[in-house]
Amino acid sequence: MKAIQCFDELAEHLKASGTRRRVAVVCGQDESTKGAVMRAKEAGFAEPIFVDDDDVDVAAAKAVALVREGQADVIMKGLLNTDNLLKAILNKETGILPKGQVLTHLTCAKLPMYDKLLFMTDVAVIPYPTKEQREQQLQYLLTLCRKMGVEEPRIALISCSEKVNPKHFPCTVEYQELVEKTKTGAFGPCIVDGPLDLKTSLSPAALHKKGIQSPLEGKSDGLIFSDIQAGNVFYKTITLFCEAQTAAILQGPQVPVVLTSRADSADNKFYSLALACV
Repeated sequence: MKAIQCFDELAEHLKASGTRRRVAVVCGQDESTKGAVMRAKEAGFAEPIFVDDDDVDVAAAKAVALVREGQADVIMKGLLNTDNLLKAILNKETGILPKGQVLTHLTCAKLPMYDKLLFMTDVAVIPYPTKEQREQQLQYLLTLCRKMGVEEPRIALISCSEKVNPKHFPCTVEYQELVEKTKTGAFGPCIVDGPLDLKTSLSPAALHKKGIQSPLEGKSDGLIFSDIQAGNVFYKTITLFCEAQTAAILQGPQVPVVLTSRADSADNKFYSLALACV
């Protein structure tokens, strides 16, 4: 499979492959959510199941129940707070997060100045990932990249510099451990390196100018951020100043969850739904 380079190619890939997912749309009364869902239905890769109720908590619980009963393949957030949806997903008795799985947020972005899609985690859920959480983030990121046709994903572990600093940035020590584990083949075909700063992760020129040797060669497919603050600032910067197209999903639950902002455009919601369906 050829690597998918943009969101239009993703939609075409889903259409050509005959993929069709049952999507439980929670409180999808707003125009942007309805527009995205109907566009996905017309494209042939989504079959919406609208789950509405005067009580948003009841609607969220109904959508989760559809997954548990094997009647839905994807959940999509509509006009309700993220907290209400997460409460149903994470419910210890009736939720859909398997024991031992980490709930995390994955983003895919198309930037005008970058020649391929860029994947990243986590800009919205885990404040300060533990070593174990970061390892699962890597596994999720690799799986998504491969689903998008990237056979040997290049993943950068992001910090503010390329130096390991146990005193001020203990995550850089964990980065090195993750790099060494990757070299054993624990995660399959991939290239993981870090700590690296953002420019040396994404720019061959910046990497060479600083005289840094990295197997990523400044051509990363994915970024793993040190914490939610770094990830969130980067995400909001590229969407505000670079007009990046983005798609976002939650990984960890039994099915992907489309978790866009209520203010997001119909385009971004459509891209996110396509990402979940792949």
